[in-house]
Amino acid sequence: MKPTPRSPAAALAALALALAVLSGCAGAGGGSAGKGGAGAGLDDPVKKDIAMQLVSSAENSTLDWKGQYDYIEDIGDGRGYTAGIIGFCSGTGDMLRVVERYAKARPGNALERFLPALRAVKGTDAHTGLGRPFTEAWRKAEDDAAFRRAQDTERDRSYFDPAVGQGKKDGLGALGQFIYYDAYVMHGAGDADGNVGFRTMRRQALDAERSPAQGGDEAVYLDAFLDARVAAIRKEPSHTDTGRVETEQRVFLREGKLGLETPLRWRVYDDSYVIKGPEGG
Repeated sequence: MKPTPRSPAAALAALALALAVLSGCAGAGGGSAGKGGAGAGLDDPVKKDIAMQLVSSAENSTLDWKGQYDYIEDIGDGRGYTAGIIGFCSGTGDMLRVVERYAKARPGNALERFLPALRAVKGTDAHTGLGRPFTEAWRKAEDDAAFRRAQDTERDRSYFDPAVGQGKKDGLGALGQFIYYDAYVMHGAGDADGNVGFRTMRRQALDAERSPAQGGDEAVYLDAFLDARVAAIRKEPSHTDTGRVETEQRVFLREGKLGLETPLRWRVYDDSYVIKGPEGG
């Protein structure tokens, strides 16, 4: 489905919004100018695919997110193995939930025997009981649709659905919902040792600015949320690069693309990307 072109009036509104963001000024009277709650949300299939490409550019240095089900390695961030379409981790428990879902759908699969080891290493960066046999089994499981569904379901239930739901409650459009989702993926919902979670970032943003649902300006509120996220990244020893915020999300915000309208152009970690549209890649 191709996003419909914006009308001249909508383009002018987007330009005005972009200028407001660059000047750091809210709409007159603190209204919700540029509110992005209208239009397709991130749960629209086209928008969701865009969101997955954006996350994949940061997590896997590619837009081909559907080619990442078999990805697995230890990236040295203190979370053990990082794997799959959004970077499930052996140390945080979401990798365990993926394998548990897979075992329920496909009893006796090759990953099921690693469940005791995954439970034992949760909360650590250890590979005890895992190692090469586990990583090889993970890669081979990619051919099984049940394994891919297990990853999709864990992504949606633990990250995508909560982020999009909260974004809609806060009056945010597709870009704001994606900003929430990416924060969920990278930081999780709650605080942990050395990590500031999504809920704290949102609270800090609300302390600084009103959300659109509270009558605030969407762009100004999202700028405050991104400020909180940058501060959180800089506090985290394993995540010091703020590129996915400053050269991706903040770029879209300043361009006034509150609905994640294509084309989208951005850089992450010195790599450049473009999404022209559903039919243009």
